[in-house]
Amino acid sequence: MSFQNPVFIPGPTNMPESLRRACDMPTLDHRSSLFKDILHPALNGVRRVVKSADASVFVFPSTGTGGWETAITNTLNPGDTVLAARNGMFSHKWIDMCQRHGLTVEIVETPWGEGIPADRFEEILTADTGHRIKAVLATHNETATGVRSDIPAVRRAMDAAKHPALLFVDGVSSIGSMPFEFDGWKVDVAVTGSQKGFMLPAGLGIAVFSKQAMRAAETAGLPRTYFDIRDMAAGYAANAYPYTPAVGLLNGLKEGAAMLLDEGLENVFARHTRIATGVRAAVHAWGLQLCAVRPELYSDTVSAIRTPEGFDAARIVSHASTRYGVAFGAGLGQVAGKVFRIGHLGMLTDVLALSGIATAEMVMADLGLDITLGSGVAAAQEVYRSTATPVALAAE
Repeated sequence: MSFQNPVFIPGPTNMPESLRRACDMPTLDHRSSLFKDILHPALNGVRRVVKSADASVFVFPSTGTGGWETAITNTLNPGDTVLAARNGMFSHKWIDMCQRHGLTVEIVETPWGEGIPADRFEEILTADTGHRIKAVLATHNETATGVRSDIPAVRRAMDAAKHPALLFVDGVSSIGSMPFEFDGWKVDVAVTGSQKGFMLPAGLGIAVFSKQAMRAAETAGLPRTYFDIRDMAAGYAANAYPYTPAVGLLNGLKEGAAMLLDEGLENVFARHTRIATGVRAAVHAWGLQLCAVRPELYSDTVSAIRTPEGFDAARIVSHASTRYGVAFGAGLGQVAGKVFRIGHLGMLTDVLALSGIATAEMVMADLGLDITLGSGVAAAQEVYRSTATPVALAAE
């Protein structure tokens, strides 16, 4: 694998050089007064990126999976019931985690390629007059299938049912790349990681808690030690951690959040939409289909592309790596061997996206698929030429 080529996986993403350098810092005594100048700006930056005025932000040396565990162990009790749709690998994994913690999961089985069925959630919550369901789990962007679910619709369903359940949202592959309104959508816990929209290496699990979720943490009975937000909050109050923090990654998070905010969140979202639209135009030009079944479900951070029946999509990923030194994402779970994924999030531009599209064309042509070289590139170019924004050159 050549380090000279960008990656096109749904994370970890390509890293801006300034963020790589921010993480690569000398050893710092995390109990010194200097640490607070990294810690608090990082927490405040995340809060602004998820668009919250006063949510509590917790950052663990972990990944998004640790964020899932933080959400459930700090708010729920043994035997509690949660509601979730299983529509992809990552919703499946969160369900599995809940079951391993002794929770009862009411599962709405949903075809992979579809989004969360908010109308079905409303029916279930309305019927739950005893309020046995304590939390609703929602995967905002299903990374395995390239499906974006409508989180505001889920919240409207909960409100229409007049149900007090907490709303937990997996925003691992959406936060920092796609619109996310923590306060506006009345989210109670949002989960993400450092390696996607924040453009950093993997290693930080991020959980954002509402006031209601913080109150639930006072009486939650599931076992928690490493992911106990009470210990973390006490550490933050003393400008510290309850254990050794990942100082370099936190410094990168501080700078990554600042980079997103400097670009302007709406500009960040528009850039991802533009790049994704070009990728989707290429897929159409190739005569292929996305795993996401309708345009309103299309993700702006990852496209899962179905290959012809009987063709093993894993061959595309393998051939791209060995022949051209380029990484694409493999299919997972029910869509393993049926799709390959192009990640288009984080540090990415129109020009970089074109290189990934061109490589995918070469790979598919090499493997005998009926692909006309240049067709996808041309389709994407038309999108990018018609939507390009002027590049601001740095003053010398």
